[in-house]
Amino acid sequence: MKRVVVGLSGGVDSSVAAYLLKEQGYEVIGLFMKNWHDDSVTISNECPWLEDSNDALLVAEKLGIPFQTVDLSEQYKERIVNYMFNEYENGRTPNPDVLCNREIKFDVFMKIALSLGADYVATGHYCRKATLEKDGTAVHQLLAGVDGNKDQSYFLCQLSQEQLAKALFPIGELTKPQVREIAAKMDLVTAEKKDSQGLCFIGKVRLPEFLQQQLQPKEGLIVEVPASHEVYHQSVPKFNSKESELHYLSKPISYNVTMGKKVGMHQGAHYFTIGQRKGLNVGGTVEPLFIIATDVKDNVIYTGQGHQHPGLFRKALHIQPHEVHWIREDLRLKNGESMDVEVRIRYRQPLQKATLFQFESGLYIEFSEPQSAITEGQFAAWHQGEELLGSGVISS
Repeated sequence: MKRVVVGLSGGVDSSVAAYLLKEQGYEVIGLFMKNWHDDSVTISNECPWLEDSNDALLVAEKLGIPFQTVDLSEQYKERIVNYMFNEYENGRTPNPDVLCNREIKFDVFMKIALSLGADYVATGHYCRKATLEKDGTAVHQLLAGVDGNKDQSYFLCQLSQEQLAKALFPIGELTKPQVREIAAKMDLVTAEKKDSQGLCFIGKVRLPEFLQQQLQPKEGLIVEVPASHEVYHQSVPKFNSKESELHYLSKPISYNVTMGKKVGMHQGAHYFTIGQRKGLNVGGTVEPLFIIATDVKDNVIYTGQGHQHPGLFRKALHIQPHEVHWIREDLRLKNGESMDVEVRIRYRQPLQKATLFQFESGLYIEFSEPQSAITEGQFAAWHQGEELLGSGVISS
């Protein structure tokens, strides 16, 4: 009998995942990951991880499976929290959920599971795995979840073949309503539980307050750049190669304070991200202000009116050579090669038609349509059909 360790989070998805595996005849062990201790930055006075671990325990008892809690808060702080502070400090916007899957669930946690004699690790993600044979080797594919509304393959875009080989996603074939229905039928305590929001495992955290623990607030200017500014209306130069054209198209505009007017003050450029609209507290504009750039060196935030402001859009993005990650190693592009794909640059964004170009200087993604709020530090993930082939961190 194959042994599976399920990451029981205290939510409905992982509860049903554990139930389904048991039904399929696996020997199932439930493991709850405790990743966060600091209650000083949680929003409500409830202690979410205590409640969650309690729910996970009740589910395990109901299903008659062994259960234990593992404390991974040290590794979490080291690999996720410190990384987040560092990224924000450098003016980038990290994605802790993608990282958490790569570094914690499918690395630290997976190693613990394997040390317990597990053959597989299972999670409650809405995605699917398939395996095909190529030249006598098993190649694992990461596929979108059947529920288009809940597909979470994006969060797993940094997994490797080794990690996928040991992963199971029992609810990937189901929709969220079907999952809730199963939980209700089984009378699981999590059946009606709301989906968790906020940082993976940290629970309900207010990001600026969380960041303020390490990043000191400092006052700076908010500048509004008009859509009519000449920087948006320059003629495109002639290029002698595709690479130099892509370099040009993927470069963010360099702003300075003389390009617009001062419309307010903020408490630290590193708390803000491109495309953000809330939290600026500047009124009196015809259309809402959106952040088009942040400058953490000079502590300035640049904004533009309306979600169609030209400062929000770019046609291409760049990924540094060492940040290019292929789940399908067998399809990795060589220098000079290109590939037509569909790309998303944030969770829940509809897939966008694009072409990958690989050079020694890294990977460029050129979109058919200009994209809004391409943000440094976020992950771009590329697909063909239902399959997620690879991903990389957007760089400037």
